[in-house]
Amino acid sequence: MAGRGSRLRPHTLTVPKPLIPIAGKPIVHRLVEDIAKVIGEQIDEVAFVIGEDFGEQVETDLKAIANSLGAKGTIYYQDKPLGTGHAIMCAKDSLEGPAVVAYADTLFRADFELDPKADSVIWVKQVEDPSAYGVVSLNDEGQITGLVEKPQEFVSDLAVIGIYYFKDVAVLKDELQYVLDNNIIHGGEYQINDGIKGMMKKGKVFVPGKIDEWMDCGNKNVTVETNTRMLGFLKKEGEDLVSESISQTDSQIIQPCYIGKGVTLTNAVVGPNVSIGDGCTIENASVKNSLIQTNSIVKNANLDNAMIGNHAKFDGSFTAISIGDYSVLE
Repeated sequence: MAGRGSRLRPHTLTVPKPLIPIAGKPIVHRLVEDIAKVIGEQIDEVAFVIGEDFGEQVETDLKAIANSLGAKGTIYYQDKPLGTGHAIMCAKDSLEGPAVVAYADTLFRADFELDPKADSVIWVKQVEDPSAYGVVSLNDEGQITGLVEKPQEFVSDLAVIGIYYFKDVAVLKDELQYVLDNNIIHGGEYQINDGIKGMMKKGKVFVPGKIDEWMDCGNKNVTVETNTRMLGFLKKEGEDLVSESISQTDSQIIQPCYIGKGVTLTNAVVGPNVSIGDGCTIENASVKNSLIQTNSIVKNANLDNAMIGNHAKFDGSFTAISIGDYSVLE
């Protein structure tokens, strides 16, 4: 998660993309918890590969995510954007035993069990247009035999979402070390796929783990959409998403919504599909299909498909806005 997420600016100018909240919880926090559910085993360590400039508070927050699962949190730094293979190797001191490798800007819903006979599982999602993704090719036994990036001719419709399980991740580490030592580069970067292909050549068995839902957080519009979808899933799962400490005056909440602690609603209609972080004030406003972070003030507004950062103030007639932390539009 070392990248800053330029496509999600201005929100990622002050907060790394994986720490942007979805339904009140950072993306990476939800991702780690969801992986833990699929694994179904005690996690010993969560290693985060971040940028050196993310700051002490970010590192503290990430370690707290690991601790909430009873695991040790470890921080590694990727000083240059040299690809997924390079990023993984930045955490090489933690690459031993069974492990999951995941890109921290994607969320999923899945209901499957890991195949104990497989050396690795690659999470995939069936897609309508495989040519826009990296996909896997399968043999007659349903095992993965190849990885093809954005195929122009049909290979399969199973797209790689960026989450992998390795029975012994040290094997991947050895293959990626070979990639680095021999300067094997694609697109100017060292790729995890070259390490995986090395494992396949040595007979390691890879199988697909098919997920039900795959949610991206690449830019403002898809992040708002992901927030909407996540709220729907959490409501079906019976999770209580509205804090008891909110203050309401002449206001209405239309579910599903996440509303954090200390939120004040005055003459407001909130929802559906809205997340509002702790300490916000919504006054004389209608808000739907939107994501507002913490300690922000929204007045005299009619918001739809909006994303507002922390400590922001918005008072105006624009609807599908995107303003970052500490912004003021009055």
